[in-house]
Amino acid sequence: MKIARLKINDKIYSGFIEEEYLITKEGAIKIENVKWLPPCEPSKIIGLALNFKEHAEELGLSMTEDPIIFLKPNNTLIGHLENIIYPKGAKFVHYEGELAVVIGSKCKYVKENEALNYVLGYTIANDVTARDFITNFFRPPIKAKGFDTFLPLGPFIVTRDEIDDETEFEITTKVNGDVKQKGNTKTFIHSIPKVIAFLSSFMTLYPGDVILMGTPRGISPLKANDLIEITIDKIGTLANRIVEEN
Repeated sequence: MKIARLKINDKIYSGFIEEEYLITKEGAIKIENVKWLPPCEPSKIIGLALNFKEHAEELGLSMTEDPIIFLKPNNTLIGHLENIIYPKGAKFVHYEGELAVVIGSKCKYVKENEALNYVLGYTIANDVTARDFITNFFRPPIKAKGFDTFLPLGPFIVTRDEIDDETEFEITTKVNGDVKQKGNTKTFIHSIPKVIAFLSSFMTLYPGDVILMGTPRGISPLKANDLIEITIDKIGTLANRIVEEN
C-alpha cells in the first residue's frame, strides 16, 4: 500500500494510492493539480550521521560503536515537488538522499529481533544540509540541518507488506539529471532493527515518527534552480528544486 497526504483546494486528504487516484474516506480523488504533503506528521524526526562507511571516509570522520544521531526540527518538512529555499548567507548547501523509516506503533525498549514489527513502512528523504554551519560533527548540527524546507519527504509511504527485502534498498541521487550518489542500504553500519532498538532504549517512538537512516557518499554543493531527484527502488522518486530565499 502507498500512503499519501495531498492538499486540494485548501483541503487536506489522506489515503492510499491506486494508479492515478487517492482512495480516501470521501471516495476516490484523481491525483492532478494537487500539492503533495509529507506523507506523515511525525512527533519527531531522528537522523543518523555516518551510517555509510564510504560517507564517513568522504568526510574524514571515524565511525562509532553506537549510532550518531541528531534531531531534525519539523519546520524543515516539505512534500514532493515543493521548493527547497537556499538560505541567505549560506555558501555550501548540499543534498543527502536517504531511506526514511516511518514508525507504525508506539514502542519503548524494543528488542532488535522484534523492531521491524513497529515499522509502518518506508519513504524517501532529502536531508538537506548547510555545511557552512558544521564545525564539529559530534555536536548537534541544529542550524546546519534546521532551516525551513530542509527536509523534503515523500512522495508516499510504501508499507512493509509491499517490500520483499527490508535490508536492501538502492539509493540514487541525481542533480539536474546527473548521478551524484549511489548506495545500497545493505552496507549500513547500523541496521534498521539495531537503530530502532537503540533509540527506543531511551525514548518512546510514536506512530508517524521518522528515522533518517543516513546518506551514501557523493555530496556536492547546490545552487539556485538545481533539481534534485532521489530514487529508491521499491519506493519511487522524490523531486524538489532549489530556489533562492527572497
